[in-house]
Amino acid sequence: MAVNAPMRTLSRAMTALACWVTLHPLAARGQDSGLIEKSEEFAGTVWGTLEAWADATLFEINQTPVTFLGIVRVIVIILVAWWLSKLLRGGLERFAKRRRVISESSLYTLTRLLHYVLLAFGFFIGLSSIGLDFTKLALLLSAIGVGLGFGLQAVFSNFVSGLIILFERSLKVGDFVELESGVTGEVREINIRSTLITTNDNVDILVPNSEFVNGRVTNWTLRDALRRIRVPFGVAYGSDKEKVRDAALEAAREVEYTLWDSPGREPKVWLVEFGDSSLNFELVVWLATREAVKRPAAVMAAYTWALESALGRHGLEIPFPQRDLHVRTVFGHKDEVLPSLGLADQAKAASETTARSAEPRPQQ
Repeated sequence: MAVNAPMRTLSRAMTALACWVTLHPLAARGQDSGLIEKSEEFAGTVWGTLEAWADATLFEINQTPVTFLGIVRVIVIILVAWWLSKLLRGGLERFAKRRRVISESSLYTLTRLLHYVLLAFGFFIGLSSIGLDFTKLALLLSAIGVGLGFGLQAVFSNFVSGLIILFERSLKVGDFVELESGVTGEVREINIRSTLITTNDNVDILVPNSEFVNGRVTNWTLRDALRRIRVPFGVAYGSDKEKVRDAALEAAREVEYTLWDSPGREPKVWLVEFGDSSLNFELVVWLATREAVKRPAAVMAAYTWALESALGRHGLEIPFPQRDLHVRTVFGHKDEVLPSLGLADQAKAASETTARSAEPRPQQ
């Protein structure tokens, strides 16, 4: 009943407003004082009706009346907080890009935390503006919190995990990560519930934040962008090891990702195993750029391509497994095998049956 009354009041106000909009221009054109007074009376009615409707109680929270104007006030305050957050984040990003005083990942963390704090601040100010007393709602909020904790446990777990990631900074925007589930890619966004990862195939994957906290995560670019990789290959037995090393280093020079000018991180060739059909080597190289670390499949393909070409130029053979199969009888000929197994009679009967079935039948 309390909701229907304001709606009827609003309907009367809109009717009065329509009449005023219709009559006031006519009265002004015709200089009819009666119509002008009538339209002004309608305007006063409209204003008073709108005031009464805006102050009408829609419902109550803990004996605190909530009006339409109060709800509008809360929405406006939250929108102002969101607009202020967007304005401050844009200013911080422009300042950081111009002065270069903070890294991109730190800037992202700072702007995210500022966004959350301002929205929470605006939310509580909006509720306070309608007269809600949070001290009286402590018991109710605690009960709601317990219910949400059981019903939305995964959501709150992801939210808290997102805050841990932002504060701990073990995961930053731009990092290349590999999850325990096998997902690999670059971190694009760290949101309230999930983290956006883009793979090298340009596939966007939303990963819950709790997976980063509870599971094992390999961060390839956490502290240092330089990473070492090992490219396995094999050559035939009898190959000159010195020639193999020269060919592998020549292949490393042809690949643009190889790091050369860092002491102690030069490319190396290791003989790691005597295989069944090959001498197994590894080309050990350090990657020079951060972008190379983020493209492991493409980098491995570039080195294997260069290795095959270099080994071919030096006349080195890449072997493939070969097996010789020798088959010999255990019992000798079949005439000796069947009697030894006690199957001579059965074999003779089967042969006679086969011979009879193969004879041509006389035509009738």
